[in-house]
Amino acid sequence: MNYIDFHVHAFSDKIAEKTVAMLAATCGETPETNGTLAATEAVMQKWGIDGMAVLSIATKPSQHLVCNNWAASIKAPHIFPFGSVHPDGEDVMQELERIRELGLYGIKLHPDYQNFCIEEERMYPIYRKCGELGLPIVFHAGFDPLSPDFVHCTPQGAAKALAAAPETTMILAHMGGNEMWDEVEEVLCGRFPNLYLDTSLCAKYMTDEQCLRIIRRQGADKILLASDCPWDNTANTIAKIKGLGLTEEEQRMIFSENAKKILHLND
Repeated sequence: MNYIDFHVHAFSDKIAEKTVAMLAATCGETPETNGTLAATEAVMQKWGIDGMAVLSIATKPSQHLVCNNWAASIKAPHIFPFGSVHPDGEDVMQELERIRELGLYGIKLHPDYQNFCIEEERMYPIYRKCGELGLPIVFHAGFDPLSPDFVHCTPQGAAKALAAAPETTMILAHMGGNEMWDEVEEVLCGRFPNLYLDTSLCAKYMTDEQCLRIIRRQGADKILLASDCPWDNTANTIAKIKGLGLTEEEQRMIFSENAKKILHLND
């Protein structure tokens, strides 16, 4: 069986060690790698992962060019890099077009680190432009330790964004909303054709019962294997999903087939 991890973070060698140390201090997690691409590839090979979507985040508008140029530079048969834009940048629409021209596979947006709420109407033109360009969006969703007292992407807010840009494929990380899974079940599961959920951190924090319930309600064809490496081990996530009692076909969809569809790997 093939495995594609749809939520991986790596950084250029110049900033990797410092960036991972800073993030580890914020989230209180012990990283699985030092954040370099080489170290990330090594653990992915160790865990039996065939491909990975590497997600970059522009935490300020001035990072557009550097962030996306680096993402383009790491593209490989087993590496599917996503770019990013900062919503406060004046050149957001042009940069989205450049991301498409660079051959990147989509964009990552992090409402907490980029200081926006997913349902803000100022974001809707960005979402719709991504739909026009065929760029899926991966969002951090739910609680984040950077902003412990305010959730920037709630399931309720995500529902508004999904409805506002139905032509845009949106992937909500952490099974739709970290630590907000009751609301994910109630508000999101099975309601939006353009919605995918990724499994990042589910092995650490979700019960098997709720994880299975969300997969059933959302549909295995709309779930993506993901770890959030370096913050979790993809092998742990695979073991979690294999232990849920899913059919082999459902596992195959989650582990690679859904990712291949979004990434157009079979085209």
